[in-house]
Amino acid sequence: MTEFFDAPKIEYKGPTSQDPLSFRHYNANEIILGKPMKEWLKFSVCFWHTLTGGGGSDPFGDKTLQRPWEDDVREDPLALAKRRIDVLFEFLTKLGVEYYTFHDIDVAPTGNSLEEFQHNLAIIGDYLLEKQQQTGVKLLWGTQNLFTNPRYMNGAMTNPDVHVFCTAAAQIQTMMDLVHKLQGSHHVFWGGREGYQTLLNTDLKKECDHMAAMYRMAVAYKQKKGYTAKFLLEPKPREPTKHQYDYDAQTAMAFLHEYGLSEHFQLNIEPNHTTLAGHSSEHDIAIASAYNMLGSIDCNTGDPILGWDVDLFPMNVQETAAIMGVVIQQGGLSGGLNFDAKVRRESVDPIDLFYAHIGSMDCYALGLRKAAALHEQGVLRQMLQQRYLTWSEDMGQRIERGEATLEECAEYAKKKGEPKLISGRQELYEVIRNQNLYPTN
Repeated sequence: MTEFFDAPKIEYKGPTSQDPLSFRHYNANEIILGKPMKEWLKFSVCFWHTLTGGGGSDPFGDKTLQRPWEDDVREDPLALAKRRIDVLFEFLTKLGVEYYTFHDIDVAPTGNSLEEFQHNLAIIGDYLLEKQQQTGVKLLWGTQNLFTNPRYMNGAMTNPDVHVFCTAAAQIQTMMDLVHKLQGSHHVFWGGREGYQTLLNTDLKKECDHMAAMYRMAVAYKQKKGYTAKFLLEPKPREPTKHQYDYDAQTAMAFLHEYGLSEHFQLNIEPNHTTLAGHSSEHDIAIASAYNMLGSIDCNTGDPILGWDVDLFPMNVQETAAIMGVVIQQGGLSGGLNFDAKVRRESVDPIDLFYAHIGSMDCYALGLRKAAALHEQGVLRQMLQQRYLTWSEDMGQRIERGEATLEECAEYAKKKGEPKLISGRQELYEVIRNQNLYPTN
């Protein structure tokens, strides 16, 4: 069988390893807090950035990435699609990653009509299933691309033209069938153009109503067919639209609640989207987890200087430790950690894909180790409990149970007098965190 990467199977060699094609911290079967590391870190490689993205192109320059496996099949769309699948599964096998993700148009030629696209997707679906059976690799989630084709320039589920809405529905139905066939555990909805550029030509309420109608139809189809893939909604505040309706985790959860869809969805959180919304990278993860809505994470990161979605590979242990602290607290993810990240256009060699994924897997593994140590130590948790201690007293408990009245609260305040100033001790929390992140021995 042809090999497309000049790389060995990547092995764990420990923190002192000088081999860039080895893991220093990711040891798949090592037990952390009672579970193998690979269960805490259900890594997934995405098809789009890894194999079918812009090839390193940007608004100021053409493609740069060298992908020699495409040269002899470039003129045959189906052959090219199958070659890319071969490349992906070799990459996954050598990297030791057990999951992958894709959009429909990533894996199959779109052709000249919806029917031709569906035909191509059926052929490719059989090929993907064959590769899964050969390798043991599994589909974490699939999704439909409802933003690239010109027909979706005014949105898909929120388009003012019902014809476009129904075309989007056909793509969703086809992908639901395919995700089920491939035994994917989740199905993601990302509204790339479900928003507006100007309010002058936008009926906000109508568009949100229509988006909710699409989700309800998807839920009904899932129930009718007996499909088991869990639905995930992915928030993003803007880009490519000026404003996206699923702005952040709280906005997305409010939308689901408003339309009676909360029981049918969880969230797929991308840290780079979170920072675009003006939050810290772990904020939406923590918010979603607090309300039992965190299903999966697209593990990438942004650049604090650049104000757009750059999809960098995560290499900051402070960020990964904060994220894994939330994951540990909720006992793991039903989904996983999908590398929705791309190598820079200057990283032109195929081997750079290995360096990027290995480095990020190690960064998350180290973050997991740090978060697990903090969890076992329990000092920050005890400090947090102490900070809210008055809520465990009688008045606090009555308020939380919904038994107290406004008048009773006012009487309590008068009886107790002026509240004392109690320090939040932010600096101490940060010191304790840093002692764990950056030990001196």
